[in-house]
Order: sequence, then structure tokens, then C-alpha cells
Amino acid sequence: MAISKVERLVNLVIALLSTRQFLPAEKIRTSVAGYSECASDEAFSRMFERDKNELRDLGVPLETGMPSRFSTVEGYRINRDAYELPDIDLTREETAAVAVASALWESPELTSAAQGALLKLRAAGVQVDVDPGTVAPIPARARGSEPALQELLAAIDARRAVRFSHRSSPTEPWTTRTVDPWGVVTVHGRWYLVGHDRDRVAPRTFRLSRIGDDVTAIGPAGAVQIPEGVDLRARVLAATSQREVSGSARVWVAAGKAYELRRLGEEVESRQIGGRDGSVLEVPVRSWEWIERIIAGQGADALVLEPAELRAEVQRILGRVVGDRVAAEGDER
Repeated sequence: MAISKVERLVNLVIALLSTRQFLPAEKIRTSVAGYSECASDEAFSRMFERDKNELRDLGVPLETGMPSRFSTVEGYRINRDAYELPDIDLTREETAAVAVASALWESPELTSAAQGALLKLRAAGVQVDVDPGTVAPIPARARGSEPALQELLAAIDARRAVRFSHRSSPTEPWTTRTVDPWGVVTVHGRWYLVGHDRDRVAPRTFRLSRIGDDVTAIGPAGAVQIPEGVDLRARVLAATSQREVSGSARVWVAAGKAYELRRLGEEVESRQIGGRDGSVLEVPVRSWEWIERIIAGQGADALVLEPAELRAEVQRILGRVVGDRVAAEGDER
């Protein structure tokens, strides 16, 4: 399988950071995954020049020099002192946000990326709180995976159009859409694709959970042009804010926990439940299905006070998760 440009650039950075000597281009071609696919010296030269320019545009301190005193061929390396980040000092709220993000990225497509990000933070001395009190304990299969995400990210990286089946709501029939993808973002815990819909001849936003698993890249690489300065998140917020609030919920959250719910709701009173201090939040609801998953993801740190129907649904989700874990532990035995 061909290696994507992003993966090739990461491989190049790792190689140039791992050496104290300057590496000549030919050595890079044979040792860095992604360059061996070049059919000719000219193709490698063009690709390598583009990659060098892109790294420099990203602020990577790429240096040139001679591999040895007897060499006549220029080599390359990355200045580690200039490349490394300074000490990272996150507040409690920022650390919690990182932990919540790591839980969000627990889909099968993004597990390795999330683990790598957490590893880098820990290597920098940042202790990320990943206990059940901060990070949603619900496994990826319970929150719902986005099977289309990997294919969409690959198409966006290659600047290729995509074709997929889509429905605007769970009760609507599937339709085929052809889109020039600009990017994917998360808003309020959901993944969205933003791009130019060729069938509607206009920019559109698509929730990934309503895109089928038949995403197919079409057309040549580099054909999709992303508008300069486009704000993907702003477009998603504009599209989702048009939906009316369908109700509200009263939810108790433990002190110092459930930051995502605290951002969504407004504290109306302080209350102690089960010997734990906490707050009662009034949370506006646009999607009951979504708020069920958010509350269930807080485990013992959130309790629905009303409405009763929401409390029962959260209990059902948690019961299903416990059942899945018991079954998994039984299989391991």
C-alpha cells in the first residue's frame, strides 16, 4: 500500500532527528519509507525538494552540511535543540481537555495517533489525567465509531474528491453524494465533513455518523482546491446552530469533574449526593442521543436528575457497557 505524504514527512523528520551526521539524499531515499516508490532519480528529486520546502514552511529547522570532511555531496539533518519544544505547563482545565480529547480519539482509526500524542506529552513531563473521573470510560464501540473517517482523511490528504451514501436523518433514505472534501472537524463530540457538494453546487456539512461505509475516492490526486482561509469549525457551528433546542436536562456532576458537561450547561445550585460535593447543571439539549452518550461517558461523576426518560436511557447504556466488559473478561478466562 502506498505511503501517504503525511506519513512520509513524519518518517523523514524521525530520520533527520535520529542522526548527528548530515544524511545525503541518496541515503534518505533508501532508508526513509515512502521514497522507494519513486520510479526515477528525477521523480525522487522533485518529491524530496517538495518535502524539504514543506518542512521549512512548517518551521522545522532543517540544516544542510557535509556528511564528512571527504564528502562532496550535501547532506541534511534537523537541529534538535531548535526543534524541541520548551517545557509544557498545562493548567488543570487544559490537562482535562487533553484527557477528554484522548477519549474522543479512541476510535479504531485514530488509536495510534492518540497514543502517540499522549506519549509525547508524558515524555515532556506532563501528567495527563486519564482516570475514569476525567475521561469517558465508555469504549469506542459504545460511543459509536466513524468507519468513514480513515477514507476521508486519506482523500483530503491526496486532495481527491469522494463519493459516498448519506442520509440527513436516521429515518431518511440513503442518497449518493459527490463532494470535494476540505476537512473534518469535531464539534460537541461529533465528527463532521466540510466540503463542496458537487450535486448541490454549494458548500455543505455532513455528520460522519450519517455517512455510509462506502466512501470512495474519485478523480486524480491534487484536483480538489481548498478555499484559502476557510474556517471549517465556523461552518459546522453555523450549520448546527440552526437546529432548535429541543429541551433541557438537569444533571448533577461531581466537583472538579465532567468538564464537558460544565461547558454545555449552567450551574443552578450546589448539592451533595452520595457523600460527594457537586453541582446541578441545567443543560440545553439539541440531540437527546448525543447528550445520552456524553452523560454516560462521565460514569459515576454525572447523574441525571430529570427527565426520567433520559436517566433511564443513560442507565441502559451503562448497563450494556458493563455487560460487554463482563463478557470480555469471561472470554479471556
